[in-house]
Amino acid sequence: MHSYAFPGDIPESIARIGSEPIPYMRTDEFSRINLESERILLDLIHCRGGRTIIYTGSGTGAMSAIVENYASGFEKALVIDGGSFGHRWADLCGYYGLPFVHFKVPFAHDIDYSSLEETIASERPGVLLCQHDETSSGVLFDVKRIGGICRRYGVSLVVDVISSFLAEEFNMDEIGADVCVTSTQKGLNVPPGLSVVFLSEKASKFPFKHRGYYWDFEENLRNLTRGQTPYSPATIIFLQLHARLKQLEAEGGEAANIARVHHRAEFFRSECRKYGWDMPTESPTFAITAIQTADDASRKVFRGLIEKYATYIMPGSIPGFYRISHMGEQTDEELALLASRIKELETI
Repeated sequence: MHSYAFPGDIPESIARIGSEPIPYMRTDEFSRINLESERILLDLIHCRGGRTIIYTGSGTGAMSAIVENYASGFEKALVIDGGSFGHRWADLCGYYGLPFVHFKVPFAHDIDYSSLEETIASERPGVLLCQHDETSSGVLFDVKRIGGICRRYGVSLVVDVISSFLAEEFNMDEIGADVCVTSTQKGLNVPPGLSVVFLSEKASKFPFKHRGYYWDFEENLRNLTRGQTPYSPATIIFLQLHARLKQLEAEGGEAANIARVHHRAEFFRSECRKYGWDMPTESPTFAITAIQTADDASRKVFRGLIEKYATYIMPGSIPGFYRISHMGEQTDEELALLASRIKELETI
């Protein structure tokens, strides 16, 4: 089996941990592992003096936690909605009754940054919620520019880096992001099941709200100070995360991983151009390549890859629109073969 959906093909040494006996987690050994994971995570995202909360839960759970504990501490939010995952911020604000400005961006398009600044200047939100990479289309937003606008107007910046972490350069301190969120099944390339909230040094001292029991920031931070979680964790995935972080360190850190992802994306896109596929995303991320094929709503490419080649890619909301992840283990030969198989199935 090959997967070009998140998390991609996982290194054998990391996958093997999933079959090992599950150790008891309330030990000094498990605490040391989690504290080291926090140190490496903060180094990878460049967040000096910050904190992490590692939840057993999906990225949406961590997004919910951010709205419950942090965004709800402001009178009004601004949400950049460029697709399914940007819209999730809007849904969460609506669910928790947080007033918000809905700044919509056309699907697969970049932000009109002048319009964004005008909206912020007139609406004066306290916090801005956005994606770095809108996963549903593969568009990469200019978070440095967004961060600059937020600084000018005193707006707290929250960024979903779930798809871009370790695929695109992201320096949390330089950008001025107060809170970020990622998940294990994307750039970290381990199984789904954990999500990570990054809090800047400033944000870690914020007077958090207490609007959810399981996701409560203060309770989780208090336990993670000693390397523990308040509730039963997905122990094996915590161990896989730690092993993967140590592996990333040994392989040269985020810069080396980003370079590998960029090479895969550039190689695969050269193959896409050979077959004449449109790549409609403005300002595309290297994390995924989005292509518009001649396939129809029956998704014969998607089903054919599974049934004939035991291979997974990610369909989109538009017929014939597919996304290919560049996370995980991939070779040029495998990417060339994938492109040829998509072309074969597209024309059946």
